[in-house]
Amino acid sequence: MPPRKTGLGKGLDALIIPSESALPESGIDQIPVNKIVPNPRQPRTQFNEEELAELAASINEHGVIQPLVVMPGANADEYILVAGERRLQASKLAGLTKIPAIIRGKANDQQLLELALVENVQRADLAPLETAEAYKQLSEEFGLSHDQIAERVGKSRVAVTNTLGLLDLSKAVKQALADGRISEGHARALKGLDSAQAQSAALQTVLDRALNVRQTEDLVRKLRGQKAPRKVKQGVPPEVKEIEERLRDSLSTKVSLKHGSKGGTITIHYYSDEELDGLIGRLTGEGDS
Repeated sequence: MPPRKTGLGKGLDALIIPSESALPESGIDQIPVNKIVPNPRQPRTQFNEEELAELAASINEHGVIQPLVVMPGANADEYILVAGERRLQASKLAGLTKIPAIIRGKANDQQLLELALVENVQRADLAPLETAEAYKQLSEEFGLSHDQIAERVGKSRVAVTNTLGLLDLSKAVKQALADGRISEGHARALKGLDSAQAQSAALQTVLDRALNVRQTEDLVRKLRGQKAPRKVKQGVPPEVKEIEERLRDSLSTKVSLKHGSKGGTITIHYYSDEELDGLIGRLTGEGDS
């Protein structure tokens, strides 16, 4: 028995419906490119032209290595694309008239969305806001909980919830995220501000000062009137503490040692002129005569 798949692999197998019609022995047909219509539930809306050109060049040289997944359309000679939007676009760019594809059985709207979403997430192809919009459709149109969405796309529930939260950002922040001027980490930090006006104003500061994510988090805390988290003071390492105790016993006073990879400092404490004279004598050896 083959090993049970988990994560995205399992989700893809569960979502693709086996075809009732007989397939060639290889399981792949050559489908005319002009007979394939887009997946109406494709969550991806943006395609990088440079990346498509690179993929088209690769297809010209090596062909389409991984077939598309399609299902029969409304017309006899029509196929609906289920998965492989980038490969289809690049194949058209490369001038292909036919493309290898696996023909599967009919799928409903929810399955079409899930299939496209799983494939894009698996390939890390979707932009954050595109992923969020797809999650929203699964939640609002098909009634899936965050846990159910997470199970289907192989993500944690927290990751799904955080991604959906990007849709609550101000229009300016979402545009900056879509344009690639800020990262998803920046966007999540800015979400800590309650109003769209505050988010947009903070965004401008982030862009003007080229703040990183950590600095953006600090900015948001300041704007919310929150203090930066205190740094936890690290305890004295046991080996350093042992040296301090040996020096204290030898000099009969408090000694502090700061040790690093490139050296350090020893601080000797005294509390009167007489103690200072005694320490000088012990350290210089003058007190032994």
